[in-house]
Amino acid sequence: MAGWFVTFEGVDGSGKSTQLARVTARLAAAGIDPLVTREPGGTPLAERIRAVLLDPQNRPGPLAEAHLMVAARADLVAQVIAPALAAGRMVLCDRHADSTIAYQGYGRELDVEMLRSWNRAAAAGIVPDLTLLYDLDPAAGIERRASAAEGSNRIDREPLDFHRRVRRGFLDLARSEPGRFIVLDASGDPREIEARSWSAIERILQVERQQGR
Repeated sequence: MAGWFVTFEGVDGSGKSTQLARVTARLAAAGIDPLVTREPGGTPLAERIRAVLLDPQNRPGPLAEAHLMVAARADLVAQVIAPALAAGRMVLCDRHADSTIAYQGYGRELDVEMLRSWNRAAAAGIVPDLTLLYDLDPAAGIERRASAAEGSNRIDREPLDFHRRVRRGFLDLARSEPGRFIVLDASGDPREIEARSWSAIERILQVERQQGR
């Protein structure tokens, strides 16, 4: 029986990774052990691609960047996500195919339909059951990232207009698929955001109990 696939999306500094960790902790407290992964990354090969993509010393062109993102996704889906879902596990992923549309499509202004076709191939037709989109003014996100302990990466250092295009991309995606996306205001109290995130996950768990999924 197939598992549930939940993705966490948002501009840099939106707090999505923090909320993913909080949701994971709540699931553990409920006796549920989800598979937690990230993009790019999640496999030895994809983690090496991630290091290349985020290194400020590297400046791949938009097309090369998109190819690297999709290559990392293809490896993660084949090696980790697809087998976990087939085994009935819940999978939580920090970024997925929507980020490629938002960052490389809207941000880098590559052809969105081309990227959609690449995503379909890389994800082997797998689409998230639920996407939590943490929406935040990119200027606030950049400020958060600048003060973070790990510092900024290559993508963080892109101009503000780039990040604004990325945000518009995410919001356009959410409007186009309201049944999959839940948009959360990421500017508020993290505890309130956590409660709303958990409420969305609880609805999945309720459906699972009802369907025996």
